Amino acid sequence: MKSSVSTPITALFGTRLPIVAGGLMWLSDAFYVASAARAGIIGFITAASFPEPQALRDEIRRCRDLCEGAPFGVNVSMLPKLVPGERTQAVFDLIAEEGVRFVETSGRSPEAYLPSLKAAGIKVMHKVPALRYALKAQSIGVDAVAIVGAECGGHPGMDLVGSMVNSAWACDQLQIPYLIGGGIGRGSQLAAALAMGAAGVVIGTRFLVAEEIWAHHDYKQRLIQAAPTDTELCMQSVRNTVRVLRNDTTRSVRELEASRPDLGIEDLLPLVSGKIGRQAYVTGDWSKGMLAAGQALAFTDRIEPLADIVERFEQDFWRAVERLPQVITV
Repeated sequence: MKSSVSTPITALFGTRLPIVAGGLMWLSDAFYVASAARAGIIGFITAASFPEPQALRDEIRRCRDLCEGAPFGVNVSMLPKLVPGERTQAVFDLIAEEGVRFVETSGRSPEAYLPSLKAAGIKVMHKVPALRYALKAQSIGVDAVAIVGAECGGHPGMDLVGSMVNSAWACDQLQIPYLIGGGIGRGSQLAAALAMGAAGVVIGTRFLVAEEIWAHHDYKQRLIQAAPTDTELCMQSVRNTVRVLRNDTTRSVRELEASRPDLGIEDLLPLVSGKIGRQAYVTGDWSKGMLAAGQALAFTDRIEPLADIVERFEQDFWRAVERLPQVITV
């Protein structure tokens, strides 16, 4: 029987390990999320990847069947501001109707939706790019927060505080369980995060090379070849900072930002549309699109089943734990 680690996060989600496979736009489907569940961690279907309500409902049901009773959740990424026609409440209603027990929210405060989610018995983990937002999330009653640092792929926010600092900084300020994300790819980092007060970690980039991720083999091979220095921050000028894999698109975006001080987000949309990135996953042509990737590219060394990645991660965790008595004297 495999060992387990007991933290407030494993208690919250009912998992063997305090590891969350965070929602990956276009990629976190039932097959991937169920493989996380079977590996003893929890994953989240990205609701935005299934814009048609019936498609999302079908994916949730498929995931439930594949999980065979193991926990899973749904990621709901909200735009920073409510816009006309947004269907966030309808998505939450669908999730509740399907009996999903866990939700990962991000983008803006989930405060308006918490009463209905709580009434449905749904636990909410809110993902934020800075401690100040985690404190706000705690004050409105979420069950846990995930703080993603400057190293993360996707949106690290504007503060750009690193994961090492976040891990320790949050300890004295948060009373609810918190997870650390951003650059996490080795079990020793989990050991360090737990020692500093976190209840677990969130992983995205490290899992992109899992066999269960449906993206093209050539895209995954690029991630294996890439180093942490092959990512860059874009869109800071429009206050929508994103860390992505360096490619032709990022060069164009950087040049446009440098030449247009009056630039708006609408000027960048032809280059940064999510549909362009999805096409890269389909074709393997990683030269185009804003492809979220964090500094955990340091650890993407092979394509293998997610369970094998988790097992190697876990082995590294226990090795780190075993090193501590060698350097501590009482």
